[in-house]
Amino acid sequence: MKPRSEIRTIAFVGNYLPRLCGIATFTTDICTSVATQFPKVQCFAVPVNDIEGGYSYPHEVRFEIEEQNLASYRRAADFLGISDVDVLCVQHEYGIYGGPAGGHILALLREVDLPIVTTLHTVLREPNSDQKRVMQELIQLSTRVVVMSHKAEEFLKDVYKAPAAKIDMIPHGIPETSFVDSAFYKDLFGVEGKQVLLTFGLLSPNKGIENVLNALPKIVAERPDVVYIILGATHPQLLREVGESYRLSLELLAEKNGVKKNVIFYNRFVELAELKEFIGAADIYITPYLNEAQIVSGTLAYCFGAGKAVISTPYWHAQELLADNRGVLVPFNDPDALAREVVGLLTDDARRNALRKNAYRMGREMVWGNVACSYMQAFEKARNERAGLTRKLFTVKTLDKQLTGLPEMKLDHLYRMTDSTGLFQHAIAAVPNFHTGYCTDDNARALILTVLLEELGMDSPRLLDAATTYAAFVQYAFDPKLKRFRNLMGFNRSWTDEAISEDCCGRALAALGTCVGRSKNPGFQVLAGQIFAQGLSSATGFSSPRAWALALLGAHEYLRRLNGDRQVRQVRDALIDLLMGLHNRTATPEWPWFEDSVTYLNAGLSHALILNGRETSRADVFEMGLKTLRWLTKIQTAEGSYFRPIGSNGFYKRGGERANFDQQPIEAQSMVSACLEAYRCTSDNYWFSQARRAFDWFLGRNDLGLFLYDPNTGGCRDGLHLDRANQNQGGESTLAFLVSLAEMQRMHNELASFKNPPPS
Repeated sequence: MKPRSEIRTIAFVGNYLPRLCGIATFTTDICTSVATQFPKVQCFAVPVNDIEGGYSYPHEVRFEIEEQNLASYRRAADFLGISDVDVLCVQHEYGIYGGPAGGHILALLREVDLPIVTTLHTVLREPNSDQKRVMQELIQLSTRVVVMSHKAEEFLKDVYKAPAAKIDMIPHGIPETSFVDSAFYKDLFGVEGKQVLLTFGLLSPNKGIENVLNALPKIVAERPDVVYIILGATHPQLLREVGESYRLSLELLAEKNGVKKNVIFYNRFVELAELKEFIGAADIYITPYLNEAQIVSGTLAYCFGAGKAVISTPYWHAQELLADNRGVLVPFNDPDALAREVVGLLTDDARRNALRKNAYRMGREMVWGNVACSYMQAFEKARNERAGLTRKLFTVKTLDKQLTGLPEMKLDHLYRMTDSTGLFQHAIAAVPNFHTGYCTDDNARALILTVLLEELGMDSPRLLDAATTYAAFVQYAFDPKLKRFRNLMGFNRSWTDEAISEDCCGRALAALGTCVGRSKNPGFQVLAGQIFAQGLSSATGFSSPRAWALALLGAHEYLRRLNGDRQVRQVRDALIDLLMGLHNRTATPEWPWFEDSVTYLNAGLSHALILNGRETSRADVFEMGLKTLRWLTKIQTAEGSYFRPIGSNGFYKRGGERANFDQQPIEAQSMVSACLEAYRCTSDNYWFSQARRAFDWFLGRNDLGLFLYDPNTGGCRDGLHLDRANQNQGGESTLAFLVSLAEMQRMHNELASFKNPPPS
């Protein structure tokens, strides 16, 4: 079973295939592997171009950076800022970014407001001043840093003073390969019956291939069946500067040493499938690098993990990986030692196979699937740590500030989201999203809002036009044959094929009942009255407790004006019994709730019992409403005494841990409504303070200290994630704030009319 992640979008910055370099291969592999292991997570890449016009990238590349153009890095930061990214994963190598010691990347990282996980492909023991400055700031800007060897971790702490708690050790990823005999692949390259030595990677003078060619005469003298395959294109930068002169020098050296027939050059960059075949054909893999300052080698990791016998010079990564009889180390620039070890392994099958087996065993930890899961753990830690820091700063700086007064009622975004058909469901930022169309749920909420605003004395022609549109939408949604309401409508005004939503039916009944009971508009009263009783008749057949509660709210409002309707009273009483029965079957002293989970629209259940318990003079119903609401306020109050609604990313199951995110505006609104009603019924100031606490969640008194309400647009952001607010301002969220504001304003007006100021 694959692990689940709360992260939705990850951006990877670094070189990317088809650019030819090790970082490009790594970035492509980690991006692809994370996307494969976590299919619900969107992964995209932001590569760096070293040539004009860039490369022919695949579809997952979304934005390109010009290596030497500082402004390009800042533009990339702007792009990431509008791309709803949860985590930024940066591949760092000094040579791939512009500026002194690749410092241009810092301009991007300074400007993004994201958790940053940086993978360090080079960690120098003796950096120059620019390299040290860049690395130290990179560590500071990164939420977490990933290294691929213990030596790199040691350098980070000793040389750069990186906090140990910030470092994750994750090995270089490798493709999954089978442990097979090399003879299986040799015929693919015409070397069947030969002993094959292999070196692969982009060719450049620092690879030390000359030392292998100088060792070959002694190797061939002992084992004339040896062939040495040199696989890889010349490094693009070297190719641009001096052409193929380096490769030519290697060919001349092989000819000079009399081993030309024993050397095969493959002058090309091969795709992974073919590379695995080359590696499979090798009996010994050789990495003859010229100095120890190589903290990680992808080519070594690939061959080691494939179970190849490896001979290497003792650069840092090789020392670590080949320890404990997992490979052989030879001194730098020592062809004689190379020859001795190659011949020794080729003549000692038992030792060679032992090395292979030990390497292959350890390599199973390094396959990309496992590495991707380790990276996801690092991403989750980074997101949690950054969010924790944000919350800590909020607690220190914000919680001691008392919020007073109420914002003005601003309907700009509501009107922006409304056309001649109805209210749009969703928005992209503050722009209506036509693709997702309309829903009855939101149009019913909007209709309730217009009645509340009418009571507050807002009766502009524009508001009346909008109210008429919402009422018409709800009326059109009613199916008289089913006596239920359709919910989702496309932009083309066609209902989508979907199962009837009971909660939508309950919401529509709440809106219609509110129109009958509280609207001063006769037309709305007539329209709502014609279909309310029909729709309510099916409510006792609902299985959703929230649909029962919403229908009860509608019945209460309806009966405010038409209390003599016996049929509605009977349905109301039946719904009360359903809700009470559910509670009595489920609740315990430790868990006084209606269900085994606290999920969404929670306070609405208590609200329905408070209203209808008082109206029917049923003390047991009324007290049950207050009791469950009090418990709900306790579990939704954070340590800093601010409102923390149950998160929708997992909810709160009996006996489990509550989800703290994603927090939804509808939860704050339902709490405001329920607590204000409890205050009306009891005059207990506790309930008014709880309503104000829930309302202040919209205004920054929350886990992140962020405004959900946008005073510039009049809209409300769609939720509070672990580390940021959702910037989209959809219909449900905007209405949740506006309804909460209208109800708070109504209560303030009621208190003022009795010359009684709102409780503090």
